[in-house]
Amino acid sequence: MKKSDLELLGLTEGATEEEIKDAYTKLRAKYLEDRFKDGEEGNEAARMLTKLDAAYAEIMSELSEDQNAKNGGSSFEKVEELIRSGDIQEAQRVLDGFNERSGRWHYLQSVVFYKKSWMNESKKQLEIAMQLEPDNKKYKDAYRKLSDRLKAGTQQAQNPQQNNQGVYEGQTMQPSGDEQMGGNFCSWCIQCCALNMCINMLCNCCR
Repeated sequence: MKKSDLELLGLTEGATEEEIKDAYTKLRAKYLEDRFKDGEEGNEAARMLTKLDAAYAEIMSELSEDQNAKNGGSSFEKVEELIRSGDIQEAQRVLDGFNERSGRWHYLQSVVFYKKSWMNESKKQLEIAMQLEPDNKKYKDAYRKLSDRLKAGTQQAQNPQQNNQGVYEGQTMQPSGDEQMGGNFCSWCIQCCALNMCINMLCNCCR
């Protein structure tokens, strides 16, 4: 917090949030009343009221940022602990509660996606984390390992397909165009007639 902002409130460094709010409330009430006075005294009160509001807003903003940073740090540790314990669903719930999403947030989201076997989504989150923190070696190492694994998985998936191409080379799993459109109707008729003839012959032999 700026020393000048605190001094405007009549406070010093180390003042608590409650003390800041109390000092602001009292000074604001005073300036609101004095601004209606005649002459320079009223003008000065109006100017001080503007300065007071600006200083208070700045102080409260800094307090809020500090609090968010503290909560964020503890929440990150909670997410890491949940991931280690295998409670991925709860880890995701805690991550979803963050307002500010830093490089560390995206890194942890990447880990959660990885645990869910969502490899491509995990990779995208790591890319965002590296963009936000380009000098973070931990993120780079994780990205390299994940990329290697994705590459190896792609090669594994391709090899069986290549082998199958040798087995089914020159063949398709779809029926030919003639079969799809009924072009082999005559061949089916011939087969049915032959079958009927065989049945009739068997019946005649049994008589």
